[in-house]
Amino acid sequence: MPSDEYFQVVEAMQAQAASMIEGELSLEEQRAAMEAGFSFPLQDDISLTAADANGVLGEWTVLPGSDHNRRLLYVHGGGYVLGSIGTHRRLVADICRAAGCVALGLDYRLAPEHVFPAALDDAIRGLEYIWANGPVEPGEASSVFVGGDSAGGGLMLATLIAARDRGMRMPTGGIGLSPWADLAAGPEELSAFGLEDPTIPDNSVAIKASQGWAAMYAGDADRSDPFLSPVFADYDGICPLLLQAGSVEMICRDTERVAAKAREAGVEVVEEIWDDMFHVWQGFAPMLPEGQQAIDRIGEWIRDHA
Repeated sequence: MPSDEYFQVVEAMQAQAASMIEGELSLEEQRAAMEAGFSFPLQDDISLTAADANGVLGEWTVLPGSDHNRRLLYVHGGGYVLGSIGTHRRLVADICRAAGCVALGLDYRLAPEHVFPAALDDAIRGLEYIWANGPVEPGEASSVFVGGDSAGGGLMLATLIAARDRGMRMPTGGIGLSPWADLAAGPEELSAFGLEDPTIPDNSVAIKASQGWAAMYAGDADRSDPFLSPVFADYDGICPLLLQAGSVEMICRDTERVAAKAREAGVEVVEEIWDDMFHVWQGFAPMLPEGQQAIDRIGEWIRDHA
């Protein structure tokens, strides 16, 4: 049975979704709405420092007592067209607190201004940077994790695959929060999913939005390209994975399919499907007990693998 707070969060999300559906928002209005609606206050003990990650804007998150050599590269969600370091600061800080690590949030280039593979190229630059640089000074990391939610979760997977294919040092682990890993899925294929998600009044609206974002990011590329849709990737030689998804969300099966393919390739996979949870519920940890519980699991997994 979900917590009492769960129903309060769902009610607030329903109201926000209704207000966005009533009018056709421009891309800039969508971006502004996400900045306003997905930004939680930070605790006073969190230190933020801007970084130039090989030409990509980044931001270090550091808490007192954190291990500067245990590092997390975080790529935010937002359909490859929305979101920023700012929208995900609290989520990244919560993971750092649970894991005892420092994190580099990455402001990778967004579509439609920058189409595929711009986001992936930026993530690779960030990965190269974080292996060799900490929040205070250059220095080799003892462990590097790559994490991301939604589109960022798909980008995390693509980054691991690209790192392997390019002969780069493989990260210690990958963490996907409700990863969006199949941009090739069409409306008919998606229509049977997400029907029980209480945060989506009509899954056709979510389908329309995701189809639009996929088109913006993919451009002229084949959406079944494994670097766009990691459900089609070969996972041989990939680092351990922690994948979390909500049982009622429209793209829960992306997590299930990636986990199955990775296991077939011999990858260590922890697959967690959380009953009744919606898309990226971890981001609501400040007000949702189930969100904090998921964050605690992420922290435990990072500590076990560092």
